[in-house]
Amino acid sequence: MSAALVTGASRGIGRGIALALAGAGFDVVVNYASNAAAAAEVAAEVEKRGAKAAVVHADLAQSADRARLVEEAYAAFGDIELLVNNAGVAPSVRADILEAGEESFDRLVGINLKGPYFLTQLVANRMIAAGTAGRIVTISSMSAYTASVNRGDYCVTKAGLSMLTKLYAARLAEHGINVYEVRPGIIATDMTGGVKEKYDRLIHEEGVTPIRRWGTPEDVGKAVVAIATDLFPFSTGQVIDVDGGFHLRTL
Repeated sequence: MSAALVTGASRGIGRGIALALAGAGFDVVVNYASNAAAAAEVAAEVEKRGAKAAVVHADLAQSADRARLVEEAYAAFGDIELLVNNAGVAPSVRADILEAGEESFDRLVGINLKGPYFLTQLVANRMIAAGTAGRIVTISSMSAYTASVNRGDYCVTKAGLSMLTKLYAARLAEHGINVYEVRPGIIATDMTGGVKEKYDRLIHEEGVTPIRRWGTPEDVGKAVVAIATDLFPFSTGQVIDVDGGFHLRTL
C-alpha cells in the first residue's frame, strides 16, 4: 500500500484530503500542530477505511519539527509516495495593509510558505535517494491571485506557494517526481465560519461562483486523489482550480 504525508490533517481541508486518500488505498501520516484529539479522530477514520495511520505532531515553521516529521513519516511506512502541503493559517486579526504589523506577517510566512518550501525540499531529497516516482501537491488558495486588502499577508503567502510549485516542478521532473498546485475557492471549514453570512450572499445571491454552492473538503480531497492515483502522468507544475468556477472572468 502506498503512503501519503498530509500536513495540517486534523481539520478542514486537510482532514478531507486524508480521508479521501485513505478511501483510495493510501496509508496516511496525519500531521497536526495543536489539536491532538482531532488528529486522533482523523487517524481513527483513516483506519475505518482500511488504511493505516500515523499521527505526528509538528510545527512546520520550525526546522527541527520539519526534520522530525519526515523521519517519523518514513519510519512509520518505509517510503512516502505523496506529500500534501496543506497546513496553513489565516491572520489572527484581519487588518488593512496600511496598518498591519510585522508579527502576523512573520507568523504566516513561517507556517504557510517557509514551512512547505523546506518540507518539500526534505521530502523531495528522500524521494530522489529512494528512487521514488512520487507526487507532491501543495494546497494554495484563490487568494494566490485575488487581492484581499485586509489580509495581505495571507494573500502573499498563497501567491508564494504558486511559485513554489513551479520551482519544484521544474527541478524534480528529471527524477520522475511531478508537482501540482490545488487551488481551492470558498470552502466550508472552520476557517471560513466567521464569514459565512458574507459568502452565503456572494454565492447564492450574487453568483460570485458560477457553480452556486459552497465547496467542501471532500471536493478538494477528490482532486488530490486524482493526482495521487496518477491520472495526470504527463502534467507537472499544473494548477487545478477547485473553486466552483470563481477563476472565470464573466460578463
